Parts: sequence; structure tokens; C-alpha cells
Amino acid sequence: MSRLRGTALRLTVLVGESRMYRSRPLYTEVVHRAHAAGLAGASVFRGIEGFGASSVIHTARLLSLGEDLPVAVVVVDTAERIRAFLPRLQELSGLGPVLLEECEVVRFGPAEAEAEAEAEAEADGGPAEGAGREEGR
Repeated sequence: MSRLRGTALRLTVLVGESRMYRSRPLYTEVVHRAHAAGLAGASVFRGIEGFGASSVIHTARLLSLGEDLPVAVVVVDTAERIRAFLPRLQELSGLGPVLLEECEVVRFGPAEAEAEAEAEAEADGGPAEGAGREEGR
């Protein structure tokens, strides 16, 4: 599977931290379903304060209300793969809003430059510059 880059779709699922699906947190179920679907990646972010349809403010600062903090599950992949995944979310009850946003994936670092050089060399029909050379020659 090639690494994701360029135009993509970001799926954000908002849910209360205390929501459960069967015997595990609902956000965990979303991550496991995304993984099983072969999506590029998923991350869970815990909010420190927020409110939803109930208009009750949940915050980490107040011990009595700190049990149901907002959680965002973020998944990024191609638009086709994200849209194909949406029916797997419809099966889950207790989800908050599900957001879809077009985004662009940009990668930095030496590993990315090497992978790009190898991809270009393969497209040209030969090994990447320096590939196959022994050190010290």
C-alpha cells in the first residue's frame, strides 16, 4: 500500500468519552473499525472542555463533570475509501456529529525524499541514483 499524500478526506467523529459500544469505549470501536477497513490511519484526541446537544459544559477542571469529556476520532484517507467506510459508522449508536473535510497531506523528512527518489527512478525504469553502489568505492 502506498503512503497517502496529496488530496485526501479527513473524517472527524465527535463522541463523549464515556459512551460505550458493547464492552469498550465507542471511540475505540471507531478506531478498530477503521483499522479493519484498511484505512491509512486514525488518532483519538481527548478534549479538555466542550458541550454538545445537552448544553452541559464538560470540563477537566471540575472533578464532578470530568468523566464525559469530548473526544475526537480523526481518520484521513482518500475520499473514496473514507466514503466507503461511512456505512460502518452508521451501525454505531451514540456518535456525535461526523465531519468530512477535504484536506491535503504533505510529508516532510529524509525518508520521504528517499521514497520520492525511488518512485521517480522506478518510473524511469532504473534504480535510484546511488542505489546498488557499494560504500567506499
